[in-house]
Amino acid sequence: MMRRGMPKGAHFKARKGTFLRLVRFVLEKHKIRIIIVILAMALSTLTNIGATSIIQQIVKETSAMIEIGSTDFTPIIKLIAAMSGLYLLSILLTYLHLRIMIDVGQESLLRLRETMFVHMTKLPIKYFDEHQHGDLMSVFTNDVNATRQMISQSLPQLAIATFTILGYLIAMFIFSYILSFFMIAVGILLIFTSKKVTSSTRVLYRQQQMALGKVNGYIEEMVEGQKVVKVFRYEQQAVKNFEKLNHDLFIQAEKAGKKIGVLVPFTINIGYLAYVVVAILGSYLISINHMTIPQLIVFLLFTRSFVGPFNRLSNQMDFIGLATAGADRIFRILEEEIETDQGQYELVDAEYKDDKLVKSETETGLLAWYNSETNHLVKLCGDVRFDNVSFGYRENVPVLKDVSLYAKPNQKIAFVGATGAGKTTIANLINRFYDIKEGEISFDGIDIKEIKKHDLRKVIAVVLQDTSLFTTTVMENIRYGNLNATDEDVYQAAKRANAHEFILKLPEGYNTVIAHDGENLSQGQRQLLSIARAAIADVPVLILDEATSSVDTHTEKLIQDGMDQLMKGKTVFVIAHRLSTIQNSNAIIVLENGEIIERGDHDELIDYRGKYYQLYTGLFEFE
Repeated sequence: MMRRGMPKGAHFKARKGTFLRLVRFVLEKHKIRIIIVILAMALSTLTNIGATSIIQQIVKETSAMIEIGSTDFTPIIKLIAAMSGLYLLSILLTYLHLRIMIDVGQESLLRLRETMFVHMTKLPIKYFDEHQHGDLMSVFTNDVNATRQMISQSLPQLAIATFTILGYLIAMFIFSYILSFFMIAVGILLIFTSKKVTSSTRVLYRQQQMALGKVNGYIEEMVEGQKVVKVFRYEQQAVKNFEKLNHDLFIQAEKAGKKIGVLVPFTINIGYLAYVVVAILGSYLISINHMTIPQLIVFLLFTRSFVGPFNRLSNQMDFIGLATAGADRIFRILEEEIETDQGQYELVDAEYKDDKLVKSETETGLLAWYNSETNHLVKLCGDVRFDNVSFGYRENVPVLKDVSLYAKPNQKIAFVGATGAGKTTIANLINRFYDIKEGEISFDGIDIKEIKKHDLRKVIAVVLQDTSLFTTTVMENIRYGNLNATDEDVYQAAKRANAHEFILKLPEGYNTVIAHDGENLSQGQRQLLSIARAAIADVPVLILDEATSSVDTHTEKLIQDGMDQLMKGKTVFVIAHRLSTIQNSNAIIVLENGEIIERGDHDELIDYRGKYYQLYTGLFEFE
């Protein structure tokens, strides 16, 4: 599916601050638990340091026993017991903070997914037209999962490493400030190297996640279009296209992996080198009585513990890079502007008192447009008008040019024209999927920009050529048009749409679960359910966007009979190529290149002998 995309390279600009933004998101709802985690980490680090420091006393006691030939191990046993107790306490504290962080991670992602989904429902249709659906799915799955791993694993590791480094650095200063300054230099070298590598890989990880999104998007398209793939023998080309996308993903992942892979061996070997240098310098300090052998032994253990966190962080950098890139893509979605709505008019129940229309607090069945600011009330009728409307999806590429038309209640208006003439665009504009910049569209005399979108769409039902059914029962799919409808309402709507008989023949009737997008139904059956959904909505304006173009003649007759019942008393817009569905229209509008070139009923347009006449007699075919 072709989409109007963003400028090339726009997605690949990596942004700073994403990591801190994610941390703030986690802290927003979990401050108390995070404080507990920090305290547990700090105490765990202290107990570890304390346990390691006891080794010095064990070495001293052992040396003293050897010198005097004592066999009393009581002091050593007590020291070992104390050390074991501290290590056990450290283990318990570590378990505590890891357990809390797992909960925090899962709950944060629960909130993140909910925030994303709620935000997505508020985005304009334009956003979904311009972005590949598979790529959006990749954000909800791969990017969110990468973020989960960072919140529950990498962030705790980062915090633990920070506490461990600071804690052991302080402990090392107590034993030898000379060796400690050397270890500070080692730490600065490791931090500088890590920062240098991670900053250069930020863009690479973002490109990797984008490449993964493209792979997922292509897979989704191929799964959805398998029938087309097989009919047109596209399998080999599909494989080639996939191999190219998959190879691009491999290249991006390899680039990022190679760069980040340098960190692990570098930190490990620097750690070994530091250990050797400390041993040499420590031996010299012992020779000049600046240190004792027990102190050097403990300092060497501190050295391993000090460098160890850098090694663990190097291993986590891959996850942090992926998660930061994923979080960046998530936040980009959350930054997308939601559908704006400055409407003041809302749909309310109304009644007549002394021949004056007033707002009612009870359900009356009579609806009206109500402006609470001006107390203005207009009866809902379904009068739709376009006055000098010009519109284009892209700047300087007009789709509609100075279009004026009207549709009164109980009128059926049909649109015919070549693909791209602007027929479906008119339907999109009536629903305010897009807002116009030139001209005016009015509903019952009110500019639709002044009507709240949610209320406007309450009074419009749309039946599309491409039906959208959901993986639930037939009854719930029909009830989608009116969530408050009773079972009896569903039955009556299905009968009006001529869908009742085929539904009863399904394995479980109205309780039959529809497979993905209606794959276990024929195209005609799907369309009948879509029409039943519009029937149960029972709204004054109905839009049929080529609703019968994909069905056979018999099903078309069933649909047409159902439509005749459904259209009574409503304003109906019909977009169709089959003239059999529009001959009885009150007005037929012929569009060409975004302009109205003919308008009239069937007989008038035949007598006019223009483009519609050519289409009807077969002298011309819309392409």
